[in-house]
Amino acid sequence: MQRIYFDNAATTSLDPQVLEAMMPYLTEKFGNPSSIYSYGRETKMAIENARKTVAKLLHCNPGEIFFTSGGTESSNTAITAAVRDLGCGHVITSPIEHHATLHTAENIAKSGQARLSFVNLTENGQVDLAHLESLLAGSPEKTLVTLMHANNEIGNLLDVAAVGELCKKYNALFHCDMVQTIGHYPIDLSSLHIHFASSAGHKFHGPKGVGILFINEEIKIHPMLNGGAQERNMRAGTENLYGIVGYAKALELAMQKQQEDSDYVRGLKDYMAQRVTESFPAATINGENGSKALYTVLNISFPKTDKSEMLLFNLDMAGICVSGGSACSSGANSISHVIKALYNGRSENMVPIRFSFSKQNTKEEIDTVIEKLKELV
Repeated sequence: MQRIYFDNAATTSLDPQVLEAMMPYLTEKFGNPSSIYSYGRETKMAIENARKTVAKLLHCNPGEIFFTSGGTESSNTAITAAVRDLGCGHVITSPIEHHATLHTAENIAKSGQARLSFVNLTENGQVDLAHLESLLAGSPEKTLVTLMHANNEIGNLLDVAAVGELCKKYNALFHCDMVQTIGHYPIDLSSLHIHFASSAGHKFHGPKGVGILFINEEIKIHPMLNGGAQERNMRAGTENLYGIVGYAKALELAMQKQQEDSDYVRGLKDYMAQRVTESFPAATINGENGSKALYTVLNISFPKTDKSEMLLFNLDMAGICVSGGSACSSGANSISHVIKALYNGRSENMVPIRFSFSKQNTKEEIDTVIEKLKELV
């Protein structure tokens, strides 16, 4: 049975050119980057060249890029450091953030290190900027705003520039989870008022287990991990050398054909939305559409019936890989926190499915999925 993979927001396949760039560092170039002899020097140089590549593509300084194990570590580090090292006594986030953000903020609030506020959402699940401003204006403490650029389940895009300007106005720090957008959109960090940004390589055909944390050079935080001088004393431990090389190569490839690939993938999403709307009049598209939404993600709710209740399971049995929400909680049967927040308690009679696309998908695959859905729904 041939599988159809429509869960690219969870992870993407490794680009063969990325693997090719990584291979020398998995074989003959195996030196520890902290060693002073030639084996170490050549691997240290590979890491610094990767850092320069990433910084150039994201329009920031190489000294602002720190390599991590991925988006979760980056977001945890940024939020924790803002409270612990930078004096933030108030954290503002939204109820539809990734759990890497939500759980970190909730744990900080539970332990009494800072108070936590949730910004209201509009009917379509967008952050209510007027409410965000009122929360900032009414905050006597130094504040961290932590909001994602694109929601990983429904695809809503945040107006990052507008949030940055509000943070600037009220002297707040801004952490942006860019895990779903770096590698998919041209990002110019120099033009945005952002203090921290998170990214993960496996979202744009790079390797798993590697990401970055952008830390604006205007701020200084304490080490994330102690025990070594790696990452300019910021993150102890021998570097994920081949992962770092792969991350930089994947980002470079993604940006080379960004316009062409995004136009193609957007076409797939629009085609799927059109086919679903025609074939299933009772289905609803969750979140925003068009330019206000991520071009890779389409989240559809089907009415809950005896047949549709096992939809995810039955699609899997048919070789179709999709998800009900975030990959980090895909083992759970319950409706995701994002859909619950979006529908405010009215989500029990729906079966939400997230379809997420990449440049490797085709319209023929969409047609196959629609026919299978007709059988199952």
